[in-house]
Amino acid sequence: MIIDAHQHFWDPARADYPWMDAPELAPIRRAFGPADLAPLLKANGIDASIVVQCRSALEETEEFLRIAHATPSVIGVVGWVDLTDGSVGETLDRLLAAPGGDKLVGIRHQVHDEADPDWLLREDVQRGLTALFARDLAYDFLVRSRGLPAAIATAQAFPQAHFVLDHAAKPPIADGGSAEWSNRIAALGTCGNVWCKVSGLATEAVWNDWDAERLFPFVEHAANCFGGDRLIFGSDWPVCLLAGSYGEIKGALEACLMRLGANVREKAFGVNAKAAYRLAAG
Repeated sequence: MIIDAHQHFWDPARADYPWMDAPELAPIRRAFGPADLAPLLKANGIDASIVVQCRSALEETEEFLRIAHATPSVIGVVGWVDLTDGSVGETLDRLLAAPGGDKLVGIRHQVHDEADPDWLLREDVQRGLTALFARDLAYDFLVRSRGLPAAIATAQAFPQAHFVLDHAAKPPIADGGSAEWSNRIAALGTCGNVWCKVSGLATEAVWNDWDAERLFPFVEHAANCFGGDRLIFGSDWPVCLLAGSYGEIKGALEACLMRLGANVREKAFGVNAKAAYRLAAG
């Protein structure tokens, strides 16, 4: 099974997405749903996908579970819950028992938008993560370089939990990279319970001036840090459309992964996502 482990659905006419207000995001400020994604998956040989949260709203998680319940190709949902809520365990139990709840595989919060780089280390957040991991759900890190020390400490605090680093912590590709990103992602990679999505990279480059060759050093570094068993492909559709089509994004990442070996490519396009999110075999 070939899996796109990171894609989104949204409709700005029905909900508020504060991060989408920037003028340069106008091309994607419209509705994207399963009917839009289906032909792209078929055309690019993708069997299934994991839909990932876009806003801090429990209603979105509930909607994604309903979509997953009705859409066989959506095999996983990385949703959102308020980790600081003392009753988060009860909320998770309710979600897991709802239609589509069997496809809830993880939770994410947009940590890189928090003013506090150590948000993950707050006592109430750590308590919420404890409730999450008690239910065998993964946690997606959405951080930039400044948030990686807290991510490292969190991964070390929960050695039996599964973590997934989204977008390889958004390396500053347009600026040519940074030693801070390189060193901190290497430190996170020493935590064997963290997987890394090589997703969202083209939109960290110059949108109209990038190619696989420019992305490769960052994919290669992620591979050196996490190894071939912990790299995961994700399209980041439809955000990726700011930099290229679904096919262009998938093709560039596939070319990068193939340079690292056919086995690395094969695992990144399915096997590793199954392991990270504890997906059933198939």
